[in-house]
Amino acid sequence: MTDSKQQTKGSSNSNLRDAKRNKNDEFYTRLEDVSNELHHYRHHFKNKVVYCNCDDPYVSAFFEYFSKNFEELELKKLITTCYRNRKAGQFSEYDSEQAVKLVYEGGAALSMPTIEDATVTPLGGDGDFRSEECIELLAEADIVVTNPPFSLFREYIAQLVEHKKNFLIIGNMNAISYKEVFPLIRENKIWLGYKSTSSDMYFNITPEHEKQLVATKKEGSAWVEIDGKVYGRLASAIWFTNLDHDKRHRPLDLYKLYSPEEFPTYDNYDAIEVSRVSDIPEDWDGAMGVPITFLDRYCPEQFEILGITDRDNNSGLKTKEYERDQVPNASDLNRRAAIKVGSDTYKSTYVRIIIRKKQ
Repeated sequence: MTDSKQQTKGSSNSNLRDAKRNKNDEFYTRLEDVSNELHHYRHHFKNKVVYCNCDDPYVSAFFEYFSKNFEELELKKLITTCYRNRKAGQFSEYDSEQAVKLVYEGGAALSMPTIEDATVTPLGGDGDFRSEECIELLAEADIVVTNPPFSLFREYIAQLVEHKKNFLIIGNMNAISYKEVFPLIRENKIWLGYKSTSSDMYFNITPEHEKQLVATKKEGSAWVEIDGKVYGRLASAIWFTNLDHDKRHRPLDLYKLYSPEEFPTYDNYDAIEVSRVSDIPEDWDGAMGVPITFLDRYCPEQFEILGITDRDNNSGLKTKEYERDQVPNASDLNRRAAIKVGSDTYKSTYVRIIIRKKQ
């Protein structure tokens, strides 16, 4: 998932697998989705250097948005790099195998990057965001905004955290439970963006990928057609950021009352099961397990995050041990939460975030 074609490094077999996976990573964010999200962060960009390090500027909606709004946002500089610019023929002397750096410092509202309006120079390497020259550009940047490869998300976000960068990036909702990501969420070092997790995101795709999706996937699942154009559909795509926005400080309205019948206690965690975020009981002060979509409504002034049930239990949550033949998916215990439904029968829940109201 990326606005450029990012490759991974390793053995030849690994590269082959990665190339196949990254072909499906090649989704291009639509300008309307970029604009709708970035509208809520405009005050963060004044006098800042923005770096889009997974963006072919010829097709990148991020580059188009920032170049068109450069003066209005009062940006200092816009830099884009990508893994081997496939459209480099647009930049005169650089061939299609040459990775390039494009720097724009204002002066024109661009719909497409050109030599006349931006400074384009060849990169020495392949433009991989992990390369030394791209890391040097990262050091110069104040804010990173892009759609990185989903298959490299762990490495990508770890790099941003290591270099203490502000960012606004697109990722898969499953990344919430990654052991590299969830501790950052729990510690309020990163959070979800403004867009609701319940709304889909559609992406521009290559003609080859369009043919593959239409031939092998159902309409409405992996792709949709809008006004005669086919888009890739990723219901699990969400924004991750450490830029503050007003939505995350809106308290969740609570109206339900606790009852042991409606909110059973987990047998392996000292918490109750709340299967819908809207049903969080207002009169319960203990720990609760809620769906990961809770993060879309999470107000850090109202709740604290204690842990998650789907990863290694390093949160200090109370757990029990079970015989492997007692519980479905027994190897997931101390990961998935379990509810006792009979004398020796249990059922496990989906991923749950364990939270508690602040007093």
